[in-house]
Amino acid sequence: MFLQSLATALPPARFTQAESLRLIAASEGHARLSRRSRLTLQAVLRGESGVATRHFAFDPIDRLFGASADTLNEAFREEAPRLAGRALADALQKAGLEAAQLDALVICTCTGYLCPGVTSYVAEKLGLRADAYLQDLVGLGCGAAIPALRSVEALLAVRPAATVACVAVEICSAAFYLDDNPGVLISACLFGDGAAATIWRATPPPSAAGPALRAGGFNTLHLPEARDHIRFEQRFGKLRNLLTPAVPALAAEAVARLFAEESRRAPEPVRILSHPGGRDVLDAIEAALPAHRLDASRHILREFGNMSSPSVLFALEHALREDAPRPGKPWWLVSFGAGFAAHSCRVEAVA
Repeated sequence: MFLQSLATALPPARFTQAESLRLIAASEGHARLSRRSRLTLQAVLRGESGVATRHFAFDPIDRLFGASADTLNEAFREEAPRLAGRALADALQKAGLEAAQLDALVICTCTGYLCPGVTSYVAEKLGLRADAYLQDLVGLGCGAAIPALRSVEALLAVRPAATVACVAVEICSAAFYLDDNPGVLISACLFGDGAAATIWRATPPPSAAGPALRAGGFNTLHLPEARDHIRFEQRFGKLRNLLTPAVPALAAEAVARLFAEESRRAPEPVRILSHPGGRDVLDAIEAALPAHRLDASRHILREFGNMSSPSVLFALEHALREDAPRPGKPWWLVSFGAGFAAHSCRVEAVA
C-alpha cells in the first residue's frame, strides 16, 4: 500500500517539564503523595529524562492532575475527535482529497473509551459519506499505530480501488493519575497528547514527483506472560498506567527479535524509526542494535514526550522532512506497548 499523505496535530497548550512540575505540585493529588514520591517527581521533571516539552489538551489546565473520572472521560470525548479531526483534515489537504472521497477510516486509541468510537465523531466532523467503513481499534496501547496500518493493508487487499485514512490519537492527559507507585509517577512525567493521520491507496499518489513510499512486511510479537509490566487498569473509575522497570529491556529484546526476522526475510533496513517510549527504552534498543541510531525518535521524545500510539508516525514525519528512503534502502518502523506486544513494518521507496 502506498502513502498518499501524512499529517500530525498537537494541542496548542505546550509545557516545559518545570511547568509540568508546578501543575502537579498545585494539584490535590500531590498533597496525598509521600515525601519519596514528591522527590521522585522533582528528580524526573528537573533532570535529564529525554523530555523537554509536552502538549496537553485537557482544559482547564490547572485541574489536570486532580480531575474526577467523569471530567477526564468528558475531556477525552471532546478532545480526541477534535485532535484526530485536525490531523486528518491536514492529511486530506496534503493529498488533495475531500473527506467524501474516503472509503474507510481506521482510528486507534487507548487513553479513553467511547461508544460509538472516535471514528463516528470524526466522520461527522469532517463529512465522510454515510457508507464509509469505520473501524475503531482500542486496547493496543503505545504500539497501536502499526497494527492499525496493518488493518488498512487488509482493507485495501479486499478493495484495491479504495482510499483509506488511518489516525492514531491519544489524549494522555485524560489518563493521568497520581499515587505513590513509581511507574504511575513516571507516566505522569513522560506522556503528552498528539494525533497523526495517514492516507493510503493501493497505488502511488497521482502527483508523486519522485519515488512513492510503500508500506508492507508487517510483523507482530506478542508476549502475554509480560502483560503486567505495561498495561492500563481502572481504579476509582480512572485509567491508571502500570509501568515497571523491566519495560526497557522487554522493548529492546522484542525489537531485536523482530529486526532479526526482518533482516532474514529481506534486505536489512538502513534506518529504524522507533516508538520513543522513553530515554531508557531508546538507550536499551540502541544497545541491542548498535549499528542504528534512533535520532528521529529521540527528537520526538524531547519535543513532545511519549504520545503513545501516534509517536512512531511523528518520528516518520520528522525523518521524511530530513530525507526519504531510497530504492533498495528501506526504513523500518517499530512500536511496542501493552500486551506486551511489539509491531513492525517496512517503508520503502518505489520508483
